[in-house]
Amino acid sequence: MPRSICFATSEFTPFAKTGGLGDVAAALSAHLHREGHDVRPFLPLYASLDRGGRDFQPVPFLQGIPLQMGRFQLTFSVFTTQLEGGLLVYFVHCPALYGRESVYGSDWDEYLRFGALCRAVIESCQRMGWAPDVFHCNDWHTALLPLYLRTVYAWDRLFERSRTVLTLHNLGYQGVFPRQALGDLELEAHRELFYQEDLQAGRINFLKTGLLYASVVTTVSRTYASEIQTAEQGMGLEGLLRRRRDSLLGIVNGVDYQEWSPEKDPLIPHSFSAEDLAGKAKNKQALQERMGLQVEPKLPLLAIVSRLTAQKGFDLLFDTLAPVLARGRAQLVALGTGEDRYADFLSWIAKTFPGRAAFHHGYSNELAHQIEAAADIFLMPSRYEPCGLNQMYSLRYGTVPIVRRTGGLADTVELYDPEADTGTGFVFDHFTPVGMGWALDFALRTYHQDPEAWKRLQIRGMQRDFSWQRQGKEYERLYDLLAA
Repeated sequence: MPRSICFATSEFTPFAKTGGLGDVAAALSAHLHREGHDVRPFLPLYASLDRGGRDFQPVPFLQGIPLQMGRFQLTFSVFTTQLEGGLLVYFVHCPALYGRESVYGSDWDEYLRFGALCRAVIESCQRMGWAPDVFHCNDWHTALLPLYLRTVYAWDRLFERSRTVLTLHNLGYQGVFPRQALGDLELEAHRELFYQEDLQAGRINFLKTGLLYASVVTTVSRTYASEIQTAEQGMGLEGLLRRRRDSLLGIVNGVDYQEWSPEKDPLIPHSFSAEDLAGKAKNKQALQERMGLQVEPKLPLLAIVSRLTAQKGFDLLFDTLAPVLARGRAQLVALGTGEDRYADFLSWIAKTFPGRAAFHHGYSNELAHQIEAAADIFLMPSRYEPCGLNQMYSLRYGTVPIVRRTGGLADTVELYDPEADTGTGFVFDHFTPVGMGWALDFALRTYHQDPEAWKRLQIRGMQRDFSWQRQGKEYERLYDLLAA
């Protein structure tokens, strides 16, 4: 049956996006709306918001709302815009908190920015007279919302039957702040509900608090749900996550095939499909020409589209990538921005191997689509990966992924078995240059020596279904369970 879901998030594509959270928030909300649920996403009205020429309208009864946050008397208003398909997205306008150049920052009041977001979402629901079946919170930025419901807003019976879901998109970011923030968050009177060891150490942890009080905790792949209960990947929260294991659920993210589909992608020069791959070769030539690479139809094109961070495992390329390019076994095209050491490395690769390697330092959605459509092999050797989306984009575009067996990569890419002629990519276990080198060599040998097997490998990947139409059903079942 239709449910009412308040979706609280710090990112929502195309308005605000720094990683996969924005894509997931937008695609899952759109799926739920299409399925007839009353879903209302809320996020801040950042000064850096990409409005895309859309019309933002004030919600008449949600203007100039006072919000006391400890020492600070804030005022917020809510604006809304309608997406294709009719979904309304709500934006919390508070220039004192969100009128900045970037979505996130290192300013002293970062805790205030997102504590206020949690409260503004609840205050808006009150004035709407709307009691969501589920408040769906995402990462540390909205993780205090479950605690606010049971403390500051416990008096309001409107939310008596509301339940909360907290989705962990990346445990590496937890929202740790000085203990003194409790007063500004209006939670000093409820300090006994925080981890006392943290308070004694002079800190509070937004995400840890959310893990304590959310009705259900989800994360974005089944394997990651298991991994974060271990010391290796629990980021200090593994004990709490093990205690919550009966209400911890892994649901693999879906892909928005309205945007990521080679049959109808408006951002690529040539469309193609699993039934007709001719357009993929044309896209490869077009990208080689655009990026200044030698036009070599039979040379495999390796691809990277990523944030350039240690999490993504690019240390493994320091010893393995140059020899492949030096021997003329492949070309490389890379797109990304992040830590200097990885950007410097990719810049060096591009300068050392002109015509064989190209690096675009920055981000371009158009170029990301063109790389996925043109490349033969996608490199994603992550140290850890809660879910990952690019490996699923790659599968859809016939770009065979090389991944490490971790998190969502383990759940979505199956190791190629040449004898059984099964699998969708090349998967290695050990986070070492040897492991990466083995997978890269395996992929290149298969590409060069058995073109027909390679084509079957591509087609199997393209036929995998990671749509939100499929993955979203798991969230719908969860909402039904909670509402019951």
